[in-house]
Amino acid sequence: MCAARIPLREFRERVRRIERSAAHGVLPFGITAIDRTLPDGGLARGALHEILGVGGDEEDGALAAAFIARILGQLMATGDDLVLWCLPRPDLYGPGLATHGLDPGRVVLVRASRDAEILWAMEEGLRAPGIVAVVGEVGTLPTVASRRLQLAAERSGATAFLLRRWREGNQAARERALPNAAMTRWRIVALPSRPMQGEPGVGYPQWRVELLRCRGGEPRCWEMEVPDATDHVSLAAALADRSAASVASEKLRRAG
Repeated sequence: MCAARIPLREFRERVRRIERSAAHGVLPFGITAIDRTLPDGGLARGALHEILGVGGDEEDGALAAAFIARILGQLMATGDDLVLWCLPRPDLYGPGLATHGLDPGRVVLVRASRDAEILWAMEEGLRAPGIVAVVGEVGTLPTVASRRLQLAAERSGATAFLLRRWREGNQAARERALPNAAMTRWRIVALPSRPMQGEPGVGYPQWRVELLRCRGGEPRCWEMEVPDATDHVSLAAALADRSAASVASEKLRRAG
């Protein structure tokens, strides 16, 4: 069997990326099923990650924002670094961030009306001292811009998150199909709450967390309860850890 050949320049680039990834480390989710799927056991720090919702949430981005806030809350558990959150309109809800573990007092907001301006602000933020992570809410994402963000995150060690928000269906369909340089791509879907025993009408909120793409990993899908105030997380037994392909097959079977 012959070994695959790659150009020396590409090989050096791969080694460089591996070294930088190792230097910045990873952020474990604390959920074994998810961490064992991700390379090195967690979400890569000093990298670019993309998060989106489904249906109406592709427009308001509420679940994607909650998922990012949960990650940032863990990332900022110690130290006094700040998060730079770049958005097109002032609709970020501070108490909601706190509910998911992110102190709103450590979030710096930058408002810009155009996606290009938000992407520029993200790149500048990744270079700024004292910034542990940058979030940008964008609809349009040129491939070159995503590469610049990934490189800036690698160089600084700060972690970048793209929260995708689309104002209409045609833009959403077009942008979903385009490639970009993000190391991971996630989709967060709201599920019916699990009823709380002895409390009619009250339930535990649940998400379906889909890892759509992961550099060096395989797409997977999990159902999980939204972490509570004690940061406790549990996976739903029916769909604790499944491949994206098996979930898609089940959807088609149900539709038929």
